[in-house]
Amino acid sequence: MTPRLTSRIEVSALIRRMEGQGGTGIVVAKGDGEAGAILLVLTDRGVPKTLLERTLDISGAYRWQATGPQNIEVSEELDRYIQRRRGYDADLWVVELDIAGVERFAAEMTSAG
Repeated sequence: MTPRLTSRIEVSALIRRMEGQGGTGIVVAKGDGEAGAILLVLTDRGVPKTLLERTLDISGAYRWQATGPQNIEVSEELDRYIQRRRGYDADLWVVELDIAGVERFAAEMTSAG
């Protein structure tokens, strides 16, 4: 299995990366600092565009993968999905990252791992 950063450090690095690219990042819900799952809500000017989650693939490497409801721009669907996930995983981090060109950022995240 590939070693990974703790959840707390990964979240902090993602927020700093956003700020370095002229975007913003906030922690919506804090999870376990060591091993909590991370759900990213990627937005463009506050409008949700993509949900990504850090997952473990079959080779043992951690990757970012698209997840969630089909139409996350409908805030009720997004809210229900996040509430349901937090309901059965209280250690889940929910982080909102807002950046122009969110589609490019999401593509980089999912291809890079």
